[in-house]
Amino acid sequence: MSAPGYRRITVPVEGGDLAVGVWEPAGEPTGTALLVHGVTSSHLAFTHLARRLPGMRLIAPDLRGRGGSHGVRGPAGMEAHARDLVAVLDAFGLDEVPVVGHSMGAFVAVVLAHRAPARVSRLVLLDGGLPLAVPEGLSAEDTVAAILGPTAARLSMRFPDVDAYLDFWRGHPAFAHHWTRELEAYFAYDLVPGDGGLRPATSYATTVDDTIDLNTGAALREALAALDKPTLLMTAPRGLLDEEPGLYEESRLESMLADLPAIRHVRVDDVNHYTLVMSPEGADAVAPTVAGALAGERSTA
Repeated sequence: MSAPGYRRITVPVEGGDLAVGVWEPAGEPTGTALLVHGVTSSHLAFTHLARRLPGMRLIAPDLRGRGGSHGVRGPAGMEAHARDLVAVLDAFGLDEVPVVGHSMGAFVAVVLAHRAPARVSRLVLLDGGLPLAVPEGLSAEDTVAAILGPTAARLSMRFPDVDAYLDFWRGHPAFAHHWTRELEAYFAYDLVPGDGGLRPATSYATTVDDTIDLNTGAALREALAALDKPTLLMTAPRGLLDEEPGLYEESRLESMLADLPAIRHVRVDDVNHYTLVMSPEGADAVAPTVAGALAGERSTA
């Protein structure tokens, strides 16, 4: 089967226009899925995965405040993103689709399934969607730093050119052994003009709003309590800095899953939070299971 085609469109939402990437085959697709990226990411995080699901139409917006949607104004938060995703589904004339979310996108997907249950058939959560282990009593800024570390710190940095930004990321432990041309395109896409040079498209303020909401807001808690959609959770054993354990330590995860019978869990070996999706090896590992989940199969791991 040939590689999927790729195009970008815009979809109007409250406060501006969302940029939306679309991968689709030349002929009739075998299905359609909505892909939702992470907190400081963009739709290009899914490039490797899209190439391994060539028969499907994959619709992947840049969430408000990120990537090509960095100019969308107004509040962020899980419910705001969920409303935007409904607008994307409306723009494509889609009634019900499976939704794949990576990192913060998994939290958004869970809330979307709760707020608009008729629009979501099933969920695939990639290293996200369940509460994170964050110490209590932290300030908003310390909470962001505890979860995202250097990923958030770079948002206030300025870079003279694209090469300087790529050099910043080449030294990141998550990508040191997984550098690809696709990563270069992903990071280059992230840059927008800023005072004194180029800056990441995602604003620090937006990142704070979203991170605090997904950790302390009511939307996720209510959505998980009501979750009844068939759900696949795939987790990485290593975290944002390629450290162990990852975001979901196994014993803690087991305890959470005991109260969430709709979720089936698969641990993916030898990947970190990013390379689970943003590397050829990670995409090779997860694509068959994701494909099976999107098709409604149970035994695909």
